[in-house]
Amino acid sequence: MQTLTSVDGTPIAYDRAGHGPAIVVTTGAFNDHTTCAELAAHLTGDHTVVTYDRRARGASGDTAPYAIERELEDLAAIIDVAGGRAAVFGYSSGGILALAAAAAGLPITHLALYEAPFALGTLTAGAADLPARLENLVADGRPGDAVALFQTEGIGLPAPVVEQIRSSPAWPSLVAIAQSTVYDATLTTVLGVPTPAMLAVDVPTSVITGAETWPGLPESAAALAGLLPHARHVVVPGGANHGIPPLATAEVVRQLLVWSPAVRDVHDHA
Repeated sequence: MQTLTSVDGTPIAYDRAGHGPAIVVTTGAFNDHTTCAELAAHLTGDHTVVTYDRRARGASGDTAPYAIERELEDLAAIIDVAGGRAAVFGYSSGGILALAAAAAGLPITHLALYEAPFALGTLTAGAADLPARLENLVADGRPGDAVALFQTEGIGLPAPVVEQIRSSPAWPSLVAIAQSTVYDATLTTVLGVPTPAMLAVDVPTSVITGAETWPGLPESAAALAGLLPHARHVVVPGGANHGIPPLATAEVVRQLLVWSPAVRDVHDHA
């Protein structure tokens, strides 16, 4: 991996592969640059794909205090190393970050938002105090409890499922990045309801859901596609439990980059 230095001095680790028009991938909670590696591999034949570790996870650093603006600066720096302009694929809370980045004027040509948990339809935003409660648990030396709290209140997993995860081999890796739960909770509470500036973003956008995903996400995606000026909702086969079917999703991304939004279809299927 390579490393750049963001505006506030935080090292941000990234991988760059392929050749052609640039696509930047920004991921969600408990993810690092490897989360979308298979998707990226399907795109590098004709695109430059840059994946990165958001701050406080993977090989990237972190600098207090946190603000959403710092993550926008990180993404701006990644787009710069990608060539100065890029399409952005945002997964889960990374999709909220991607739309906020476009609203902030970053040089984003296209948006692919995969199951971004916007509080639209039957989905609701997290409790406003969730980021502060997570921060307090981490500060008190209870990172595991922060992870469990985010999984139950931030993601909506049943408590018995969280207890199963606690005893799984993956648990230590989640605890290691507990601080990042504060940042994802901040995104989903502060920007979970899209701002007017976010809803005014007029770059071509595909709002994507898997056919077998969690309840609420397809309705939210369809609602968001209907609110954005140049967007369509695309359903890809598979995608059980909020996962990404890499091959089908890569094809949706390719179609997005050549799509003309002159005729909008908000109920598309791959």
